[in-house]
Amino acid sequence: MVILVDANVVIDYILNREPFGKYAKTVMELCSKEEAKGFIALHSVSIIWYILRRLPEHERREWLKRILKLLQVTGISHEDVVSAISLDSFKDFEDCLQDKCAIKVHAQYIITNNIKDFSKSVTKAVTPQTFCEKYL
Repeated sequence: MVILVDANVVIDYILNREPFGKYAKTVMELCSKEEAKGFIALHSVSIIWYILRRLPEHERREWLKRILKLLQVTGISHEDVVSAISLDSFKDFEDCLQDKCAIKVHAQYIITNNIKDFSKSVTKAVTPQTFCEKYL
């Protein structure tokens, strides 16, 4: 199974934010055990870095190194970005880029806590909880 993990799930995992932390941890454990091939969009790495800015820099670096041992970074082409700009079906441009990245790696799911903004995505978006309950 191939999944693209959204930045909000990684942040839930790192910060153990309730009520999502335990499901985010399970998703990351599945990737660690290679029961799921996990990807993360290139732009999500900088989002995570920014969101974690209150942590000391060395801790942020260590967390990102750990995350990138579990998730493979993927990006999209210039043409994909230009195409995404033209898609008005997404309210959030960043979510459109997530979907483009998921398509590139042939992900079956985008794992996110923000599924409402993925209603028009090509790749099915599910919450970590739904993913864990339905697909495990």
